[in-house]
Amino acid sequence: MKTKRKIITIDEEKCDGCGQCVPSCAEGAIQIIDGKARLISEKYCDGLGACLGSCPNDALRITEQEVEEFDEKAVEEYLKTKETTRENLACGCPSTQIQSFVSPKEKSVTSTAVSFLTNWPVQIRLVPPNAPFLKGADLLIAADCTPVAYPNFHADFLRGKVVLLGCPKFDEDKAYIQKFAEIFETAEIKTVTVIVMEVPCCQGLPLIVENGLKLAGKKIPMIKIIISPQGKVIKQENLFREDA
Repeated sequence: MKTKRKIITIDEEKCDGCGQCVPSCAEGAIQIIDGKARLISEKYCDGLGACLGSCPNDALRITEQEVEEFDEKAVEEYLKTKETTRENLACGCPSTQIQSFVSPKEKSVTSTAVSFLTNWPVQIRLVPPNAPFLKGADLLIAADCTPVAYPNFHADFLRGKVVLLGCPKFDEDKAYIQKFAEIFETAEIKTVTVIVMEVPCCQGLPLIVENGLKLAGKKIPMIKIIISPQGKVIKQENLFREDA
């Protein structure tokens, strides 16, 4: 049954799929789908707007529309289903949502992969700021999951760059910020490319790198690339320009 009431409306033009609104919705009415925040069911949204303040792009609004009535019992059942899934996961973060994808048949894969890795170690925590390969490098900072999700990671992103891998969810962000600040202070980095997954917790990595730049007092061109679990580039943007 539909009734005129307040409900969340999402501006897809403004939404960049950062996912910060997802944990703000206690009813679980918002999810990231195809790189955008979506209201998965009208009856799950109470229209109170608890998610409004979490959106950095002002993409959320409360409007009055003819929609399904808010169904508290349906929300309870929905959250119970989600909780059952979470019991088998490491945590309740949206980034741990179980997903399955269709893999191409082996016969259709004809190309031979070539490695463009030029440095070791690759883990952020293991690389010293004075490592020789960092000197004057074009730096690629990638979330751990991105090389697995994106099939042409080496050819499209790693070629000609030094790579550092890490996870903003499981690793210590303060230690990362300090590490990057030391790298930027000493290594004369030319450019920075940050590649993350579209899941919410991944969005902390670009912020960590930006804070490292600020702490070091450096202005270095920086690009952020967002990858979907299906291996597609969802978005690419300049976060920082040298002339800014």
